[in-house]
Amino acid sequence: MANEKLFANIISHAKEYGYIFQSSEIYDGLSAVYDYGQYGSQLKKNIRDFWWKSMTQLHDNIVGIDAAIFMHPTTWKASGHVDNFSDPMIDNKDSKKRYRVDHLIEGFAETLPAAENAALIAKMEQLLAADDFAGIKQLIEDNKIKCSVSGTANWTDVRQFNLMFSTEFGAVSSDNPDDNIVYLRPETAQGIFVNFLNVQKTGRMKIPFGIAQTGKAFRNEIVARQFIFRMREFEQMEMQFFVRPGTELDWYAKWKETRLQWHKDLGLPAEKLRFHDHVKLAHYANAAVDIEFDFPFGWKELEGIHSRTDYDLRRHQEFSKKKMQYFDNDLNAEGKPYGNYIPYVVETSVGLDRLFLTVLSNAYHEEEVPTAEEGKTDVRTVLRLPAKIAPIKLAVFPLTKKDGLPELAEDIIKDCRPHFACFYEEKDAIGKRYRRQDAIGTPFCVTVDHQTKEDGTVTIRNRDTLVQERIPASAVKQFIINSIA
Repeated sequence: MANEKLFANIISHAKEYGYIFQSSEIYDGLSAVYDYGQYGSQLKKNIRDFWWKSMTQLHDNIVGIDAAIFMHPTTWKASGHVDNFSDPMIDNKDSKKRYRVDHLIEGFAETLPAAENAALIAKMEQLLAADDFAGIKQLIEDNKIKCSVSGTANWTDVRQFNLMFSTEFGAVSSDNPDDNIVYLRPETAQGIFVNFLNVQKTGRMKIPFGIAQTGKAFRNEIVARQFIFRMREFEQMEMQFFVRPGTELDWYAKWKETRLQWHKDLGLPAEKLRFHDHVKLAHYANAAVDIEFDFPFGWKELEGIHSRTDYDLRRHQEFSKKKMQYFDNDLNAEGKPYGNYIPYVVETSVGLDRLFLTVLSNAYHEEEVPTAEEGKTDVRTVLRLPAKIAPIKLAVFPLTKKDGLPELAEDIIKDCRPHFACFYEEKDAIGKRYRRQDAIGTPFCVTVDHQTKEDGTVTIRNRDTLVQERIPASAVKQFIINSIA
């Protein structure tokens, strides 16, 4: 199956089975904004909980916070977002359509043979790293890259476009409109930095330690594309790890490997994950790498690990006039106290929505399966979601709606529901019910039949292997708990 067709099928499947809907769809939607349905919201929560547990509960020296979306506007001046949070853009003069230059060039490069593709991307990265916007425009013109709407190559100069959303704060107007302007946060990290000392002092944290946070962020993406891969409203899962100056690159290397292993533990295959070092470092970093995933539309960033130096805390100390220092009374190699310093920071940052798409893309399969008729097969669509994060862990089906079978099925549901998410269904043939649960991604289905009334056993079916076995109805709960651990 072509990758474009595969991705289109995943998007269609996500809507059909209650994972993702276009926001405000009855009003023709809002570009690059999506709603999570009944199964999507649960899968998203399960992924978030898996991350939160691994970051906080399983570490002695990492704690979590929940900072507000609105922050004092000086926060974003100190962080560099007001001056530096921009993407190079170019407009087509005929269609008036605006493009991010890297997306425009990457889209054209995908039409080229592999060697030419690689050479063009390498040249683009070199020019972007040097902020050579004239060179970027020349690269676009030399390759005769055209607008997808007008079909022309009549381009403006390349210029920067700030991605932050602004809004007015409070009900009292001012002679100076800028007095009331605040921003919707474009990242969750700054909420961690401004609370560094609050957490350190109240939690009696000793360096090295981390602060984790999940939450919404907002970016006015001009070219939002590829479904939920790039949205204007999205959710981040970030952890800032505070370390002694001079040790940051060692911790950077450790977190780089730790985060790659975490994605494997989530169920993502090693062959679809890779590191990609940044060609151009952000203004705050002295090292940066992306963990990339092989999506149906190519290798793209999944998570970033950055060595942010002391940039953020130092800038907030400068702009707030409040000390952002840590007193370290441990002894160094010479037996002297380390004293006061501004910690360095190693960041791990992953987009929850992007990770959701990663899990969904990896789980989606169309495959041939045998039918009851000898020698014939059927095609089933299945989401092979890891059982530990699947929205529904167990579906329970009475074979018929009579003879006391629904009551026996309900007893199993009542026993299991306090421990994990369950689903009950008695409509349609058992085969159709299996197929629906396969498409939703439910890892196990139990069928209650007439034999259940005789010996107390049920049939439990594995979504991935299609193996069916009889087990006592009383053992179903523990069977599932053991399987999703």
